[in-house]
Amino acid sequence: MIRRLLSTVAVALLLGGFAALAAGPAAAHSILIAVDPPDGAQLTAGPARATFTFNENLQPSFPSVTVVGPDGNLWSRGKPVVDGPHVSIAVGELGPAGKYTMAYRVTSADGHPVSGTRSFTLTTPGHGTPGPKADAASSSGGGGSGGVPVWVFIVGAVVVFGGALVFVLFSGKKKSK
Repeated sequence: MIRRLLSTVAVALLLGGFAALAAGPAAAHSILIAVDPPDGAQLTAGPARATFTFNENLQPSFPSVTVVGPDGNLWSRGKPVVDGPHVSIAVGELGPAGKYTMAYRVTSADGHPVSGTRSFTLTTPGHGTPGPKADAASSSGGGGSGGVPVWVFIVGAVVVFGGALVFVLFSGKKKSK
């Protein structure tokens, strides 16, 4: 009885090891490699678009890109566009001189959200019309990363491990009469 239990545990550990090896290394999240306009740039006129470039293609699910001025208003226009490893948003004519913050939140190819901010400074005031206050725009949107939830992987692992354990326990040699 003990020998059978030990062999069952050994087989279960072996199957678990094979499952871990088959899963391979975890995919790394997307890494931001370029921003246009560059972080910390001093500009006399605003850009037509704010663009973030990553080291891999992004999922098109639920991207968020905003440009917020020194007045706390949105200066980005429309919806962000994902094109392979790039995500961008149109920027209207800017207004007050000062620091503009570009924020992004995208979904990596591996399903994990990646976010951050970069900024540029407008040195010459423009004549643009601001959008709503940034906090008002963010509180009206929905949430969600667009990635696969972790519980799906946990349930899958439990089902596979449980099935293997049941198979091993009930597929032992039958005693001959």
